[in-house]
Amino acid sequence: MTDKPSLTPGGDDSDFYKQVADLLAAARQYAKRQLDNTIVVSYYEIGRRIVEREQQGQKRAQYGAKLIKGLSEYLTNQYGKGFSVPNLRNIRQFYLVYSPALERPPAGLPEKRYTLSSVLDESPQKGEALPAQFKLGWSHYQILMRIENDAARRFYEIETASQQWSVRQLQRQLGSSLYERLALSRDKDKIMSLAIEGQTVEGPRDIFKFPYVLEFTGLGERPEYSETELEQALIDNLQKFLLELGKGFLFEARQKRFSFEEKSFYVDLVFYNRLLKCYVLIDLKLAELKHQDLGQMQMYVHYFDRFVKTNDEHPTVGILLCQEKNDAIVELTLPKGENIYASEYSLYLPDKTLLQHKLAEWVEEFEEKHGETSK
Repeated sequence: MTDKPSLTPGGDDSDFYKQVADLLAAARQYAKRQLDNTIVVSYYEIGRRIVEREQQGQKRAQYGAKLIKGLSEYLTNQYGKGFSVPNLRNIRQFYLVYSPALERPPAGLPEKRYTLSSVLDESPQKGEALPAQFKLGWSHYQILMRIENDAARRFYEIETASQQWSVRQLQRQLGSSLYERLALSRDKDKIMSLAIEGQTVEGPRDIFKFPYVLEFTGLGERPEYSETELEQALIDNLQKFLLELGKGFLFEARQKRFSFEEKSFYVDLVFYNRLLKCYVLIDLKLAELKHQDLGQMQMYVHYFDRFVKTNDEHPTVGILLCQEKNDAIVELTLPKGENIYASEYSLYLPDKTLLQHKLAEWVEEFEEKHGETSK
């Protein structure tokens, strides 16, 4: 009986097989991105044509509803599912949200409307402006276009593209008010940069948030839990915790043990941030933060700086996550310039309206200050 040929690559050609397979995988991924981009650009153009057609009607509201209903019936008959009245209204809204920024010509070019026709019919050099603006799929834009704050929408769009967030990850970051929490954790004069550059990580404060949202642990449904249970829940949901921590984090250890003068100490969680090129130590505290907790973290940070980090790495950062903190105690205990931060954590998604209101107050203070200094 003849043996069946093995389906597992082997021998001298195994590397070649893998290279061809990787090439096909990359080609399919590229084709998917191109298809997604074409769909988004097409929907933008459809939205534009709907809006411009509506503007020709004398009674716009009535005419618009009739126009979309008729178009839905026609497209459904031509192409099947995907063009219901609600979907066409989404496409119309997509154009209305993104048209103000996209329809301004690039610097140095004459006034010109970039449409799907110009993109597909003209040379790539002339028609590349519009598709270059859209780097995400339609499912992402359906979420983004519902964000009323322009700065927040731009921030989430930049971060989704750069961090390659899935739709579910974008929904989680939006639901956890990432933009507002990052903005409120920064100096007021740096808030505006979030909408222009996204989250840039240049120093320890750039990775810090207030508060940290740990709703994914499920501990909010329990009346009591221990620090050990909180730590285990974070480890069990490590991928989600890394998403909450932000850019550049790599997990190294839990309960990292080190000895000093014949005594053993344990750091709850040890991470490394590849962007800052430094260790990040995290200690968990259930009760109100005390000055002894800050002193303990100081010792941990100083130990890593003296005995663990290399000469080409930056100073260690310490973060204490607690249920409640007293800013006065933190300020009094820690010397200025210390890379140690204390932040409260929440087991529930934050009140977005409250954070937005607080951020609006910050922005107003910033604008008043900026206006006075520019006079």
